[in-house]
Amino acid sequence: MSTLKTPFKYDFVGSFLRPQELKDAKAKFAGGEISKEDYDKVVNDEITKLVAKQKELGFHAITDGEFRRTFWHLDFMWGLDGVEHQNTGNGVQFDAELAVLDDTYLVGPVRAKAHPFVEYFKFLKQFEDENTVAKYTIPAPAQTFQQFIVPNNIEGTRKFYPDNEALIQDIAAAYRDIIRQFYDAGCRNLQLDDCTWGAVVGDAAKHRYKSLGIDIEDVKADLLKINNLALEGKPDDMVITSHICRGNYHSTFFTSGPYDSVADYVFAGENVDALLLEYDDARSGGFAPLAKVSDDKIVVLGLITTKSPQLEDKDAVIKRIREAAKYIPLDRLCLSPQCGFASCEVGNKLTEEQQWAKLALVKEIAEEVWGK
Repeated sequence: MSTLKTPFKYDFVGSFLRPQELKDAKAKFAGGEISKEDYDKVVNDEITKLVAKQKELGFHAITDGEFRRTFWHLDFMWGLDGVEHQNTGNGVQFDAELAVLDDTYLVGPVRAKAHPFVEYFKFLKQFEDENTVAKYTIPAPAQTFQQFIVPNNIEGTRKFYPDNEALIQDIAAAYRDIIRQFYDAGCRNLQLDDCTWGAVVGDAAKHRYKSLGIDIEDVKADLLKINNLALEGKPDDMVITSHICRGNYHSTFFTSGPYDSVADYVFAGENVDALLLEYDDARSGGFAPLAKVSDDKIVVLGLITTKSPQLEDKDAVIKRIREAAKYIPLDRLCLSPQCGFASCEVGNKLTEEQQWAKLALVKEIAEEVWGK
């Protein structure tokens, strides 16, 4: 078993553009033209090719590109007892378009069971070698919590949970169980993807919660509480990181705002080993909040965007890394894209070749800054 630990000086978040072969096979399976067995073979083959490409580029983390899921977050929730979903054509309004998402809601108390993602991880793990380690990505506990208290879901959730505290405790317990399932399957590098912090930054969020009669500081406290409860008792030799972003769907975004208002919570207080932070444009604000990051965390700067095919200016990126190093030592910094290339199966607006060029640039810059 590989003993390498994420994050690396050049890294990536996890999801990749779905190859055309995979899209075609999924459409044929949905239309009853091929069997589940035939579809799974295509998925396995495409993941195998993806991992080979990640290794070819010289990256040390390998992922399955999230090829087995439709959405970065909801598919995981469907693997919990008490959760059901339905495609109604609804979704979440992003900056430039509607992100069409399955309605995902409670039909009973949240409980862990044998999670299908653990089996997905086992397939990925076989590709580990002396230079690479398998990383798996799941939505953060706070993300799952928020899913069930959004306005469209809160009435149904209250049938099983009269208050948020009981829901927080049950979700955290389910995550502790599933983290152990991953560990027992040989996973030593798990990433929690979290858009909840991005959703509470900025003035718009503050005004929205105020209009609902909710103190936004209480919201932040609940997000930190559930994430840390889920991490209680995690194995010492398991690296758990958190990726924070403001939405990534078809090259659009959900929210804007600097990290200043959440730094005291997530930067200082969340018990993860590293933070992968969106920093690809002005929507994320400046680097000053990095001063709040606790000394035991590594920070991965997401300075390369997956939302556009244009390659960043190398010198400009290096300058930004040096600027960030004013607030956190350079040896605790790493570099990656700000998010995945396809957070949902609807990927961002670039080609696979442009995707690989982005990663090659990440590696080139990192080696110039930190050495080979």
